[in-house]
Amino acid sequence: MNKRPTFPVSLIKPYSSSYKELCPLINKPPLAIPPLDKEYEKKIVKVLKERRTRNKKEREYLVRYRNPTKEDEWLLEKDIKNADNLLRSFRHQRKPKEQKNQALLSFKTNKVY
Repeated sequence: MNKRPTFPVSLIKPYSSSYKELCPLINKPPLAIPPLDKEYEKKIVKVLKERRTRNKKEREYLVRYRNPTKEDEWLLEKDIKNADNLLRSFRHQRKPKEQKNQALLSFKTNKVY
């Protein structure tokens, strides 16, 4: 018994060279992508670390951006916008706990009884 593949002729349609019938999405214009806000993209939220450059004259700071897709980046102090505020808060956080404790102890021991 020989079985050969068969195909019903009634399902065959004539060839159409028009892509509009086959792919209706081809002729639609692409969606416009809004431009990125440069200020939002480059907004620095926090200074994480500090290091000296090889020539030991300039300091670099590891900064974190507001945009979560952007990785942390090392920048020179002169390249950081609002450097005064950000670096002041960074240095305040980095202050060793021992110095804070010593300041508290010296304040407590100077009491007059």
